[in-house]
Amino acid sequence: MNEATPLVEPISIDEAFLDLTGTEPVHGCPPALTLMRLAYRIEQEIGVTVSVGLSYNKFLAKVASDLQKPRGFAIIGKADALEFLETKPVEIIWGVGKSLKKRLNSDGLLTVGDLRRFTALDLVRRYGSIGQRLHSFAHGEDSRSVTPERETKSVSAETTLSVDVADVKHILDILWSLCERVAARMEKSTITGRTAVLKLKDTDFVSLTRNQRLTSPTRSPEILYRAVEPLVRKEVATDAERAFRLIGVGLSDIIEDGEQQRDLLALTEGDERTGHLDLALATQRRSSHSAAGVGKTSPNKRIRKSDKALSAVQGKLGFDAISRGRSFKLQKKKEQP
Repeated sequence: MNEATPLVEPISIDEAFLDLTGTEPVHGCPPALTLMRLAYRIEQEIGVTVSVGLSYNKFLAKVASDLQKPRGFAIIGKADALEFLETKPVEIIWGVGKSLKKRLNSDGLLTVGDLRRFTALDLVRRYGSIGQRLHSFAHGEDSRSVTPERETKSVSAETTLSVDVADVKHILDILWSLCERVAARMEKSTITGRTAVLKLKDTDFVSLTRNQRLTSPTRSPEILYRAVEPLVRKEVATDAERAFRLIGVGLSDIIEDGEQQRDLLALTEGDERTGHLDLALATQRRSSHSAAGVGKTSPNKRIRKSDKALSAVQGKLGFDAISRGRSFKLQKKKEQP
């Protein structure tokens, strides 16, 4: 991609914005042909297909890239943008999730065209700061520039499966292995992350991303796994027959070592387990001076100590010299005929 333009902005492990403004004299062809050649080269050399969306701003380019997946190529021109957007549902606008969509729909705003009946001030008064974005995007306007990322924003690992998987236990087994890969990469780079990220893609090529904010940055595979496990179970529970072809996990909001080193198992307020965990910690604090509380070690501290010990052994003897109990069970499962 950097050969096509130096202005490349990654937005996830498999998505990026490219600014091809002014590249026609360099490549001797219009941006559409440059992208076609790039997609073909990626497919031939790496073996993965590419979906391309071409437009005059980031919002519409992203919309175009989702139109004909997989292996799609779509263009939204400036002269056609308003007509194209007119009948599209409001959730096509980035930032309109389930709750905002429900609120917009209850107010009679079902399509992008419906949003154009109101001024930016009207939408801001009704829906807050996102009202400005609703107004701009509804009119095909997006002033954001393509900004190349120079620093690590996230660390992730994902796998595309040869056989679609619907069984939650199988998905979680794969997830654990990915968590270990993420943790190993972060350990090597001496960084931690504040937000756990889950990515799934089903057999209809519908992708979903779920984030879980942690109370403190971590690079522990166990803490990462415990953060995303309930997210997986929730998605599988919504449709027992839904199968997935891609599973990914990561940590974002990266922090360099030295800024903050506390790893906590507790998740942020809003997770269904937080109340229980907060109560447990509060109980421990109250009993810390009692005979029953003396010498007890919190789950967070045990995880940190085991991670540190494991890393020390692996650093001296190699990654395969020692493994966690969960990894050992998975290895035994693979070895069974």
